[in-house]
Amino acid sequence: MAETAIELVGINKSFGAVHANRDIHLEIPRGTIHGIVGENGAGKSTLMSILYGFYQADSGEIRVDGKPVTIATPNDAIATGIGMVHQHFMLVQNFTVVENVILGAEGEALLNSSIANARSELARLEREYGLEVAPDAIVEELPVGLQQRVEILKALYRGAEILILDEPTGVLTPAEADHLFRILSQLKAEGKTIVLITHKLREIMAITDNVSVMRQGQMVATRKTADTSVEELAELMVGRHVLLRVEKGEKERGEVKLSVKNLTVKDSRGVTMVSDVSFDVRAGEIVGIAGVAGNGQSELLETIAGIRKAQSGTVHLDGAPIDVTGAADPAELRARGLAHVPEDRHHVGLVLSFEEYENSILGYHDDPAYLKGPFLDIEAIRADARAKIASYDIRPANERLKTANFSGGNQQKIVLAREIEKDPGVLIVGQPTRGVDVGAIEFIHKRLIAMRDAGKAVLLISVELDEIRALSDRILVIFDGRIVGERDAGATEGELGLLMAGVENQEAAE
Repeated sequence: MAETAIELVGINKSFGAVHANRDIHLEIPRGTIHGIVGENGAGKSTLMSILYGFYQADSGEIRVDGKPVTIATPNDAIATGIGMVHQHFMLVQNFTVVENVILGAEGEALLNSSIANARSELARLEREYGLEVAPDAIVEELPVGLQQRVEILKALYRGAEILILDEPTGVLTPAEADHLFRILSQLKAEGKTIVLITHKLREIMAITDNVSVMRQGQMVATRKTADTSVEELAELMVGRHVLLRVEKGEKERGEVKLSVKNLTVKDSRGVTMVSDVSFDVRAGEIVGIAGVAGNGQSELLETIAGIRKAQSGTVHLDGAPIDVTGAADPAELRARGLAHVPEDRHHVGLVLSFEEYENSILGYHDDPAYLKGPFLDIEAIRADARAKIASYDIRPANERLKTANFSGGNQQKIVLAREIEKDPGVLIVGQPTRGVDVGAIEFIHKRLIAMRDAGKAVLLISVELDEIRALSDRILVIFDGRIVGERDAGATEGELGLLMAGVENQEAAE
């Protein structure tokens, strides 16, 4: 068997004037975990999409096991032994696990026969790689960590020897990420080759054998992971020194800007997701809410933003009530100085088919600055969008580009620019750096600290515990819809982790 599993030679790919991949050369040894890092928009996802057959290179060659191959479609990639687990899962939500696994690869005239054979093969794969998941479970009822296992099982079921994972921990809790790494180590031990695209440099250091760095469409470096550092990789990615810690001085807190009292919220199934929650957020502070995804923080944020109704409780903004049990209106709340950066930028924060300038005023389109009489002042809106693009370093710097064509980190900057530039008194922000690269993380963190230092009140929800600890002045921990503890910024990861797991008394746990 060839020592090199994948070799990319002189790969070029352009989209109009954008040269996404420039003369890429890359060798990935067989039976290794190879990381690919780079800023959002560096071209790493485009490169992997070429390897998986979503795109075709304008020039260059792909070699698998030392032999040139033509990969024109994902089916070609699968036939070549390449599988891919996408950042946004490609699953049919109302199908069972086994139905999703065999979809498109039934291989039998009778579906029942295919399912029976798939069950047997799934049982083997689960035993071999520690990928336990109930075959008859409905996918939409599974937590995201198990949905990701289904994606991996799909690839292995189709015979993948090379597995590409695109930002695999972006939607996982720390515990789920640890379990994924154990699975990847087992796959490597069985001779599989793993290509890991991620912006989380500490994960690169923890799990990979080698790492390649892309910047502005070019491959700028490849290192043995043991011979590099987080600091070197960050500098290679961004092309300058990157501050990897949050610099935050002391700030005197002011009056209460946001007050939540005895809030209870149910989801669409009637299940209580937020249970009798109370807290305040004052001017000049960031209050972080830490918790494992699915413990009510999403519903809490949506209720405060006026998107979801509460069953009971009160919320006050600058001392005046918000009608959270009735007709709370997000537009009215924006006018009152409450801005909202939603957790899900694709489905709540943006209209991906709109051009950048259209999204840059979404929700604020009735602002007089954007109007000429009863009509939108398109030139004023585009000029405003160009100013935000410059201020927030949004790439490409083109307000006429469809928002879907921006990378995830730049889409996040579009949302942040829209909300922060309206100078709100209260900012509620969910997952501010989900799927965002190290350079953009540094930028976003500085903006949030600047809001706090300007006397604004910031409510922060993030599944990234390091982010919560770095940014927050006070940390509230949510478990099963309840606030189970409050800690200051000096709380340890272990202490917060116990609270996140529902252990309220650390001494009792020990």
